[in-house]
Amino acid sequence: MSKPRNGPEKDASAPGVLDALRATPRSVRYLLGGVLLNQLGAFVQTFLVLYLTHRGYGVDKAGFLLGAYGVGAVAGTVLGGELTSRLGSRNTIVTAMGGSSVLVFVIPWLAEPGTYPVLLCLVVLLGLMTQSYRPAASALLSELMPDEYRVMGFSMLRIAMNVGAAAGPLLAAGLIQIDWNLLFWFDGVTALVYALLAATLLPKPAKKDPSRDAAEEATAREAQRSAYGVMVRDHRFLFYLTSMLFSALVYAQFFAVLPVDLEDAGHSTALYSAVLTLSSALLISLELAVTARVSRWRASTAATVGTFVYCLGIAGFGLPGSVPALILLTTAVSVGGLMVSGPTLWAHPAKAEEKVRGRYIAASQAVFGLGSAVGPALGMLVWTRYGDGVWVACAVLGVLAAALAHAGLRASDEPDEPEDSTQPAASTEPDEPAGSAVSTEPAGSAAAARHAEPAAGQPPAAGTREEAAVSG
Repeated sequence: MSKPRNGPEKDASAPGVLDALRATPRSVRYLLGGVLLNQLGAFVQTFLVLYLTHRGYGVDKAGFLLGAYGVGAVAGTVLGGELTSRLGSRNTIVTAMGGSSVLVFVIPWLAEPGTYPVLLCLVVLLGLMTQSYRPAASALLSELMPDEYRVMGFSMLRIAMNVGAAAGPLLAAGLIQIDWNLLFWFDGVTALVYALLAATLLPKPAKKDPSRDAAEEATAREAQRSAYGVMVRDHRFLFYLTSMLFSALVYAQFFAVLPVDLEDAGHSTALYSAVLTLSSALLISLELAVTARVSRWRASTAATVGTFVYCLGIAGFGLPGSVPALILLTTAVSVGGLMVSGPTLWAHPAKAEEKVRGRYIAASQAVFGLGSAVGPALGMLVWTRYGDGVWVACAVLGVLAAALAHAGLRASDEPDEPEDSTQPAASTEPDEPAGSAVSTEPAGSAAAARHAEPAAGQPPAAGTREEAAVSG
């Protein structure tokens, strides 16, 4: 492999925001629209505790049910990777969204205190089904999005999710005024609509080649079974996963420790509301433009710098004598780092070869979900014992996460090896008609895909087509 050029920039002529929007295939727009719609009605995790206490549950039992949902959600990302590898991306999205629509729709009928065991099983299954669509969405975008817009595609997905997450609670406030049960019925309807849209508008998986003999099929099945072995032996990917875990632990304190720390310091709840509003506004309005610039950098540079700045911003909440203006400035710094590193980090697993890509994506999302699930409890434990020491811990974790991100993504900076001239060029047609088959064969040599593909956002060599991915 030839070594990358010195300096953070890879290509001064990298495409901009309008270029990415114009080049986004129709099928990707359908995919992102479905994600936005689904996120708009994703009320379970946000309002489950409030709903159950309204129905007569104690706070302890309601909180335990929310934790059970989180356990199911973490397992759901792993399940989603398996289903994506076996059923295909489109079929996995249809199955996950269709199943979750049924489960969430019946919550109001099972929310009586006397049906607690049944409800516990239901919310675990709901978390499992709800989150299993995400690896499929990531893998599908990797097949559809033009290679040079990989990181931009991730940014578009994050924006779709953030818009839904910001508008959803406003919609929920209106539904609650009418009937609490409408929260879950609306959630079920949006999931069902997403399933129907996916079934009719997203491309079908490519049909198996009938010319493949039994030996080739057996080899493919064996490769699928050994996928996790490949992952465990991929030490650079393990560095990346550890970085994602540490980043998630830091990220969780933004929602767990920060509000109680601000209140303990004598600030009003209005300040934390302003922090949330500012972070959402920055992410929605600026992330795509920031990503267009950052996509010109080496992947390891974007991941390292962004992770360090983001965690440093979170640690800045522990500065002594913080005034509201400084709190808001620290928020802007942390969100800026998140915009720099986020799309590149979430795009990274899509560089795995096709036969293991779904599992790589699922592992990334499961690890981040695990950190987000245990982070609040760990953060509150440290805060109650050591006070602002929790922010020092965030700084330490941030430095480690940045170093591990650099180690994990450094191989992504290597340019493509010259491809075998006998390999046919992959299609770069931007728009696939609904229902058409999509080839999922990786470009170039599959065995070297993780190390030979260009860095996230780097334009490929002529005649090649690099996969991209989306995640939430």
